[in-house]
Amino acid sequence: MSAITAEDVARQRLEKDEYFRNSYQSPLGHGQGHNFKGLKYFDYSDTFKVAAVFRKKPVLKSIKMETSKGHEEEYLHYGQLDFEIDSKKLTLQAYKPVHLHGEETLFIPFRDGTSGKETYGAGRYLDLREINGNSYVIDFNLAYNPFCVYSEDYVCPLPPKDNWLKTEIRAGEKDYKKE
Repeated sequence: MSAITAEDVARQRLEKDEYFRNSYQSPLGHGQGHNFKGLKYFDYSDTFKVAAVFRKKPVLKSIKMETSKGHEEEYLHYGQLDFEIDSKKLTLQAYKPVHLHGEETLFIPFRDGTSGKETYGAGRYLDLREINGNSYVIDFNLAYNPFCVYSEDYVCPLPPKDNWLKTEIRAGEKDYKKE
C-alpha cells in the first residue's frame, strides 16, 4: 500500500484549512476566511485505502463531462480502476483533461451512497499520480469537494454515471455548510 499515513492525511487537512482561511486564492472568496472554522471530514479509515488494478484504454477517446454550470468540458477517458471494498467489486473510470497536455494525474470524479446526505450531492474528486504499471492505491481518505461547493465563481465537472458507486464511501471530505 501507499506510504501516505493517517498522520500525513491529518497534516494535509490542516494545511488545506489554513489555505482556505488565509490564502488570497481561497475558493471561499474575499473576506470569508476570517469566519471559516475548517472543513469537516470522516475519520481516517484504512478500510477506504484500497489496492486497485488500472486498465489503460488502448485507444484514448474524448468524452464530454457536464459541469455545474450546465455546459460541457472535454476529457480523455484514460482507463479504469478495479478494486474491492467490503468484498464488493467496484470500478471507477479515470480521466485526464484534454486542455492539460502531459498531465501526470488521473482525475477520478465519483458519487457514492453518501452523496447528498453526508457529502456534496454532486460528488467528490480524487487525483492519482500516474505511475508505470497497473498497481495503484486508491485512498478515499483523500477524497475532496470541488471548488464549486464553496463559490459559484467555479465551474466543476460532474461525475459521469459510470462513476456512481452503489456503496457508501465514508472517507474524505464531508459536505461544506456555510455558517
